[in-house]
Amino acid sequence: MFKTVFITGATSGIGKATAQLFAKNKYKIIICGRRIERLIELQKELSKFTEVHYLSFDIRNKVDVFNAVNSLPTNFKNIDILINNAGNAHGLGTIDKGNLDDWDAMIDGNVKGLLYVSRAILPQMVERKDGFIVNIGSIAGKEVYANGNVYCASKYAVNAINKAMRIDLNEHNIRVSAIHPGAVETEFSEVRFKGDKEKASNVYKGFKALEAKDIADIIYFVVTRPYHITIEDLVVYPTAQASATILKRE
Repeated sequence: MFKTVFITGATSGIGKATAQLFAKNKYKIIICGRRIERLIELQKELSKFTEVHYLSFDIRNKVDVFNAVNSLPTNFKNIDILINNAGNAHGLGTIDKGNLDDWDAMIDGNVKGLLYVSRAILPQMVERKDGFIVNIGSIAGKEVYANGNVYCASKYAVNAINKAMRIDLNEHNIRVSAIHPGAVETEFSEVRFKGDKEKASNVYKGFKALEAKDIADIIYFVVTRPYHITIEDLVVYPTAQASATILKRE
């Protein structure tokens, strides 16, 4: 029986690359996101390899989250692997000048959204005494940097939630892992800079950044270890990056 993988934030970046890799390895895929056109396009692409179902909802809306999970057809209801990938960064500014809407978006998406999705799916894993959760964090959850304040706080929360999940779910035989990437060249910076493509592209100039497929490979490696092995916490940098703010650029 093929295992079923539930991936949030699957319309771009790490989520999309992860869906593509798992689909090619014959896992059944549930792809989630807000951009329905992208979900439909990705479903068509991945259906060449496996069974695919898409759910279009906003993880920040708890009612929508539970309704979406409850709407799954019978052949997708048993979720073996949950990849909490969806998240966002909005703006860069000192805390005294922070944009309150940006703060809400980051806390609601990175923290509450992850919790809502996990809460909707975990009971079935607990009942089966089987399951795997991968939480995608960030080096911002390991190190605070200038102007990162609320984004860093939200990713520190992901780090704490990951550890709490491992403790709470240990008795239920559920594996929990977190992966904390450094600089990955995706739409991340474009969102952070409110669509300013020039500013976003400058983030990755002068060095070889990680690619979405690099993180997808690592997620796949973590998930496919024998069941008695849990890789609890991984920090992944591009070679040119020594910390959140130290980069060797050419």
